[in-house]
Amino acid sequence: MDDGRSMRERMLAGDLYIADDPELAAESTRAQQLTHRYNTMDPTDGAARREVLEELLAAFGPGSELRPPVHCDYGHQTTIGARTFANFGLVVLDVARVTIGDDVQLGPNVQLLTATHPVEPGPRRDKWESAAPIVLEDNVWLGGGVIVCPGVTIGANTVVGAGAVVTRDLPANVVAVGNPARVVREIG
Repeated sequence: MDDGRSMRERMLAGDLYIADDPELAAESTRAQQLTHRYNTMDPTDGAARREVLEELLAAFGPGSELRPPVHCDYGHQTTIGARTFANFGLVVLDVARVTIGDDVQLGPNVQLLTATHPVEPGPRRDKWESAAPIVLEDNVWLGGGVIVCPGVTIGANTVVGAGAVVTRDLPANVVAVGNPARVVREIG
C-alpha cells in the first residue's frame, strides 16, 4: 500500500494509514500532554484553561466550555464553535476532522469517533486504519453517552437521546433515539 505519501498525509486524506508513525506519534503525544494539563488544572482558572484549549484545538469559539476530563487523538483536527458546552468525559477521536458548530450541547461521556478499521482480518491485523469526518451543525444537543460513528453529520437543531449510537447522518430539526439512532419525530 506504499504510494510514497507519509502516513500523516494518508491519514489527513482519509485513506488507509498506519498510526505507528513517528510524526503521528509526536502529534498524539502533544495532544496527550495538553489534555493532561487541561484535565488537571484548577477549575477556577478559566483564562489558563482556555489558553490550553486554544493551543490544543484547531478552533475554540468564544463562550464555549469543556468540562474535564477531555480526551482526543490530535486536537488540531477539531473545531468548536461559539457558546458550545461539553459536560464531563468528552472523547473526540479526531483522526479525521471533527466540526462542532455554535451553541452545541454535549452531555456527559459523549464519544465522537472518526476512526475506523478494515473489516478484513489481514489489513486489520497489519494495523491499517482510516477515518471519516464528523459534523455537528449548530444547536445540536447530544444526550449523555451518545456515540457518533465515523462519517456522520447531524443537522442543525437536532436532539439525540441519551445512549444513542448514531451510525448515519441525521437531518436538521429532528429527535433521534436508540441503537442505531432513528428519527422519532420532527421538531417545530
